[in-house]
Order: sequence, then structure tokens, then C-alpha cells
Amino acid sequence: MTAFDRSVAARACLDAADPATKCALTRHYAELAAQGARVDLGAGAPDPIGEPGRPERPHLVEPRALPQRPLSTPAGRAALVHAVAHIEFNAINLAWDAVYRFRGMPDAFYADWIGVAADEARHFTMLQARLADMGHAYGDFDAHNGLWDMAVRTAGSCLERMALVPRVLEARGLDVTPPMIAKLRAAGDHDTVAVLEVILREEVAHVAAGSRWFAWCCAREGVETLPTFEALLARHLPAGLRGPFNLEARLLAGFTAEEMQRLGGVAA
Repeated sequence: MTAFDRSVAARACLDAADPATKCALTRHYAELAAQGARVDLGAGAPDPIGEPGRPERPHLVEPRALPQRPLSTPAGRAALVHAVAHIEFNAINLAWDAVYRFRGMPDAFYADWIGVAADEARHFTMLQARLADMGHAYGDFDAHNGLWDMAVRTAGSCLERMALVPRVLEARGLDVTPPMIAKLRAAGDHDTVAVLEVILREEVAHVAAGSRWFAWCCAREGVETLPTFEALLARHLPAGLRGPFNLEARLLAGFTAEEMQRLGGVAA
């Protein structure tokens, strides 16, 4: 039976700097896992978190340094596709880092995040193709590193990672993507709309995986989910979450009605 060392596979995907190589490795290991390959658990503690492999471009800047471009212009639409592509590229690394970093979790945890990595690689490839149609390539616009910054801040706790990356940063995509789709549809960019609709639908399941494993980690540590989530938000995001929220998508992604009511009451 084919076998692979899960930590070695995750490290290889994390370290790959070339996007095509990162996506190809991700597809390879995800296919092995999906086909029932025997997965070795790896040994020893993970290395301290560092920067994942990434190409020299895009140039990373502070979020406030990124210009606002209207979606009514071709440049604005290309910049949006690039920004989403950068999020998806980072999401590949985030999924593999969860596989690599958090030892001793159930097999289903690793299966979930290997599957998420494969989805994110496919999303990135779709967006890269759309950028090419627009006359651009990944790296043509500046980007920020907010997703990976949070990965660094939560590297010591699977509970905190599941709370603050899938359920905060990635869940934000559930809120902002429908208005983007509406604006792009109004601008006549139906090709980008088609890509974003696929991503939105599949990201619900990714956030749901975060909700599921956050709840599992809370049960393991003997703490309640809602007060624990609120305490983490107060510590890491004292200004609260920005609304409005996509209530339907968030409920499908594992947020409870009570949780959304509480979050809505403190939204910035």
C-alpha cells in the first residue's frame, strides 16, 4: 500500500515557493490521502513557525497601503481577483500548517485540512487563470500578509488557530463575497462571478471544519465554546468583528443563532 509521512508532506507543500509546485504537491498528497494511502504520523515536535514558501512577488505591504480601486474599471476588477488569489494562496499554507503543526489530533482532523488544502489550491489555480484572461499574473499587485500573521500568533494552540483563522479571517470571506459578486455582475464580469460563486460555496465547508474542530478542542480542554470564542476575540480583536454578516452562510458554517446574535451585538 502507498504510504506517506503526513508531516513530511505538509512541510514540502509549505516550503514550496513556486505556486505551480505548491499546487501540484498539494494535489498529489491530497489524491494519495483520498485514495486511502496509509499515512504515517511522523515523529517529534514541529519546527517553530516561520514564513512559508512564496514567490518574490507580490510585494507585501500593510493593508492600509493597498489602494482602493473601483470594480467598475478593468484594473479594479483585476486587483480584486489578485487579492482573492493571494488569500487562496495563503489558505493553502494555512491548511498545511494545521496538518504539520498540531500533533495528536484525530485522523479526521488531518483528512479535513488536507482536503481543504486541495480545494484552496484549486481555487488559486482558477483565479490565476482568470487573472491571465485579464492580462495579469499573480504578483502584479501588492498584497498584505494578514492571514499568515494570525497563523503565527496562533501557532501554539490548535484551539486558538481554529477559532481565529477559519472562524474569523476566513469567515469574513462569507460576508464580503456576495456583495463583490453583485458588483461584478453589475459590471458585466460574469466570468469572475462564476469563479467566486464556486469559492463561496466551498468556503462554507472550510469554515465549518474550523467550527467543528474548535468545538472539539474546547471539549478536550473542558471549556465552553461561546465564552471561549468571545474571550479570544476580546484578546486578539478588541474592536470586534466587522459586519454586516452573511447569516445564512455562517449558520451553515457552524455558527449558532445565539453566537450570531451575540456577535452582531458587538460588531464594529
